[in-house]
Amino acid sequence: MAINELQKQTNTNIQEKANLIWEIATHLVGLYKPHEYGKVILPMTVLKRFDDALAPTKERVLEASETLHLNNYNDSAIRDGALCRASGYSFYNTSKFDFARLLADPENIEVNFYDYIKGYSDNVKDILENFKFADEVKNMVKGKVLYVVIQEFNSKKADMSPDKITSADMGYIFEELIRKFSESYNEEAGAHFTSRDIIYLMTELLVSPERDDIVKNGCFKMAYDMAMGTSQMLGCLTERLKEINPAADLTCFGQEFNPETYAIAKSDMLIKGGNAQGMKYGDTLSDDAFANYEFDYIISNPPFGIDWKREKDAVEREAKTGYEGRFGPGLPSISDGQMLFMLNGVKKLKEGSGRMAIIQNGSSLFTGDAGSGPSEIRRYLITSDLVEAIVQLPTDLFYNTGIATYIWLISKGKDASRRGRVQLIDASKCFVKRRKNIGNKRVDLNDDCIRMIVTAYNEFTDKAYAEGSLAVESKVFANDFFGYTKVTVETPITDEAGRPVLKKGKPQPDKTKSDTEIVPLSEDIDEYFAKNVLPYNPLAYMDRSKDKIGYEVPFTRLFYKFTPPRKSDEIFAEFKALTEEESELMKEILGE
Repeated sequence: MAINELQKQTNTNIQEKANLIWEIATHLVGLYKPHEYGKVILPMTVLKRFDDALAPTKERVLEASETLHLNNYNDSAIRDGALCRASGYSFYNTSKFDFARLLADPENIEVNFYDYIKGYSDNVKDILENFKFADEVKNMVKGKVLYVVIQEFNSKKADMSPDKITSADMGYIFEELIRKFSESYNEEAGAHFTSRDIIYLMTELLVSPERDDIVKNGCFKMAYDMAMGTSQMLGCLTERLKEINPAADLTCFGQEFNPETYAIAKSDMLIKGGNAQGMKYGDTLSDDAFANYEFDYIISNPPFGIDWKREKDAVEREAKTGYEGRFGPGLPSISDGQMLFMLNGVKKLKEGSGRMAIIQNGSSLFTGDAGSGPSEIRRYLITSDLVEAIVQLPTDLFYNTGIATYIWLISKGKDASRRGRVQLIDASKCFVKRRKNIGNKRVDLNDDCIRMIVTAYNEFTDKAYAEGSLAVESKVFANDFFGYTKVTVETPITDEAGRPVLKKGKPQPDKTKSDTEIVPLSEDIDEYFAKNVLPYNPLAYMDRSKDKIGYEVPFTRLFYKFTPPRKSDEIFAEFKALTEEESELMKEILGE
């Protein structure tokens, strides 16, 4: 289904439910500040989602639980298996209470609600623990709002059963709620999730080279998101593969450091019947939950511009293991850990076929001098022929930032036609303006935008594409185009006669005149020196012992187009016209 149609189909339902849930939050006024509503509303929404999902099999689960008890089946594995089969999900609740039955006994709402929570399977209890929900229940009891909140969630309008709200729509609802809670405190909602248009582009770029094979043969693959948030990237990738071939089988794994978003991701996976055990809580950089795993697809938008001081000891310790660990190629600046996530993904890609789409800001392209950590990471990625393409996205595309961002496409199974080369795609002018901004998000990628970008990627050639106001440009470069040698150029100390001062037969450098030259790897250094240095400094010489190899991707320079300045008479004429227009408007206002 087209992205535009999919969004139109879900928007009404999403807004309805999100607004309803937000209204429930108003019952917390006085007990919580607006930005704290999520502490109650998010776990209660998850619980109501579970409650509605389990409703059709509730009696069957209670009967199965009683039978197990009477027959003394105490083995946890046997018990869990039987109760999951009875519920139809990989979770269950053996309490006699549900939301409706809780409301039938308002006098005992606290003790009954605790009994209800206790009846859930361990995987749901883990979710509630990450929400720190027990503390919030105490607060609701103390504030005498627990009954009211349950009552509001139990209204007909608040039905969240899977046959009424799809998993994709539920993901949207959670994201909308998080956005509302964040905006109420002026927080950055985009820190929690990535908008769907960006995710759809990433999924298309990941899947596009394999589409025909997936149509013909289906697929049995594993996908991973190292900063999964509410797991919507994994959800969209699954959705896209199912659209291509309904028989496609994608097992999802993810790790998330924020306990609340982790809890939402795990609950979503439980409802979908997916790999909930593959959703892990923890810090990807310092506490890798998927060491020694290999994945077919990796899709991720890790934090950028965020320091890794908290993970410093663990990261540096692993870096010392070299390429046996994840960080052998180098370490970036302590102030920006995004390239560490890139290296983590590379380590986990399946040899010979793994593909990754990961978002980075511009610093990953060029920061760091030759020999520095960032430069060495770029050197490793490019010389290992892992970089397939880099796509520049439009600015103002994300909720929490208006800066330039890029999708890096990393592959351990490059097609023969792409080997030894890197494709750069400038899609900065391929967008449609939003009617209403959401945070810093002022533009969208519609179906036409995504189609043009994917077409440019698939055609893999130097070409400009244009449709109306939309523009995309593709350029392809050899890997070594991005490399250079930083050469130290010295000027000797001279005597009164202008002759170099020698020591042990070698000229002595004048430290005040030391300089460097950046020589592309594609050029001969001696020829470059003779052509570009010696004509201007005949005594200069190179200290080749100080040579350093560097790599950078000068994206902006490579796509720069000179725009000649406007003629002064043209500017003056425009200024005169505007002045006259202003004068006429003032006359109208003043009634002259």
